[in-house]
Amino acid sequence: MKRFLICISVIMMTIVTMQAEDYLGVQIGYAQSITRLNAPNEANNSKLNPTIYNGLKVGVVYDATLIKGFGFTIGLNYTFGANATDWASKHTTSLYPKVRSRGQYHQVEIPVDWQYKFEIAKHTWLMLYTGPTLQCGLSFKDKWYIDDGKNESFTHQEDIYSEEDMKDYTMKRVNVTWGIGAGFQYERYFLRGGYDFGLINPYKAQSFTGKDIYTRGRFDQWQIKLGLYLWEK
Repeated sequence: MKRFLICISVIMMTIVTMQAEDYLGVQIGYAQSITRLNAPNEANNSKLNPTIYNGLKVGVVYDATLIKGFGFTIGLNYTFGANATDWASKHTTSLYPKVRSRGQYHQVEIPVDWQYKFEIAKHTWLMLYTGPTLQCGLSFKDKWYIDDGKNESFTHQEDIYSEEDMKDYTMKRVNVTWGIGAGFQYERYFLRGGYDFGLINPYKAQSFTGKDIYTRGRFDQWQIKLGLYLWEK
C-alpha cells in the first residue's frame, strides 16, 4: 500500500514540474475476473479449477502525455462481477444430487499505468501501457441452492471476506495486480484492453486441525473498456 501511494505521489509531482497534454474522460467496459486457488489439506495440496466472474466496469480516467508520446494514466473504477454454476451428481447415493451456486463481488480499483502513445494518422493514436492496480473489495458473496433429491431444498449464503462464514479460506479485501495492455484512440474516443496479473496472495491463513494453513492463489482480470474524453487541456 505504501509503495502504491509513493508511486502516485511521484507521478503527481511530475505533473507539476512538466508541461503535460491532459485528458479527463469516462469509460465503461467488460471485465472477466478469475480466482485461482490452491487450497491445502491434511494429505496434500489440492489445486482447484479457476472460478470465472463476468461483469461490468465503469469509471473515470486521467490521461497525461508528458514528452514524445510517453505519459501515464490514473483511473478510479467500480467493478461488478457474477458467477453461476450448476452441477448434478451422477451417483444415486449422493447426499446432495443437485447444487447451484451464485456468486458476485463489488470492488473499487485505482489503476496507475505508464503509457506510450504514438500517432498513426491524423487524430488517431495507438497506445501501449503497463502498471499496477490497487483493488479494494466492497462485497464478495456466494449463495448456494442445494436440493437433496427428496423435494426438499435449502439455501446457504457465504461472505468470502468473513472468517465466520468461510471455514476453509477467507479472501482479503485489498489486492494488487500488474497489468499490460494496448489501446486505440480516435479524436476523443478510445478503446483499451488488457490483462491484470495478481501480485499478492489474496487469501488469509485459516486454522485447520489446530494448525494455520496458508491457502494460496491469485485474483486476475481480463478487461476491455470503451471511453470518451470530456475535457482536454
